[in-house]
Amino acid sequence: MAEDMTIESYLAAGGVLSNPTNVPPRYRAELMKLMATFVDSELAGAAGFADIINQGPGIKERIAAAKIVLEKTDNADRVLKIMGEFGANTDRYANHHPWTTRLDRDADIGATRSEHDMRLAVFNYPIEGWEDAVVMNLLMSQAVAVQLAQFSQISYQPLAEAFRDIAPIEARHGELALEGALKLIEQGKAAEMQASIDYWWPRVAASFGAGGAEKIETLRKLGLRQLTGAEMKDQWVAKATEQVANLGLKAP
Repeated sequence: MAEDMTIESYLAAGGVLSNPTNVPPRYRAELMKLMATFVDSELAGAAGFADIINQGPGIKERIAAAKIVLEKTDNADRVLKIMGEFGANTDRYANHHPWTTRLDRDADIGATRSEHDMRLAVFNYPIEGWEDAVVMNLLMSQAVAVQLAQFSQISYQPLAEAFRDIAPIEARHGELALEGALKLIEQGKAAEMQASIDYWWPRVAASFGAGGAEKIETLRKLGLRQLTGAEMKDQWVAKATEQVANLGLKAP
């Protein structure tokens, strides 16, 4: 980056950043927040599915759940390594952390983060049973796809590349969820699934946040966001509504 250029003008001209040493403090702070949210959400999500593995109705379903747990943990590790290059304390992830901590089922915290970490609010709620796990994964996978489409284009090149590698892995988790959902429909579990859709829909929707216009504009100038939370949520609603309808169910 030329010395006479601001970070905003450099990025607006198509520049990218590739090393912690040439990242300005404001940019670093926002980038670290993005990475911490992803890592913490992946680890908390993996912990939630780990608790549900043995509730799978068959070996194939348990293998699918275990695969999701393994790959989400690995996805977190990929991004965590980049955080470490910025001097983040990665030891807290190696030591015991309450990733399995959950609120009461009927709690409603909106988009508020927990006091423990930076996980998205949705990962503070408990999964209850196999049908509930399948539905939560089905809806959240669509949300992750929308989010990763944004993250894969951010201006910090090593992280953008990591997210591009992660995107197809997370997409496969959605495919596994759809396979599980179709099987549950065949087994006559539509009513249970509809109840879970009604429960998880607003909680997944809250994952897109409600950032103010000034904050979003700052992130755009830094090359860390293109769409607003509302625009991303609209994309998710369209995708999730279509997928739910194809199962013979309905969005709330």
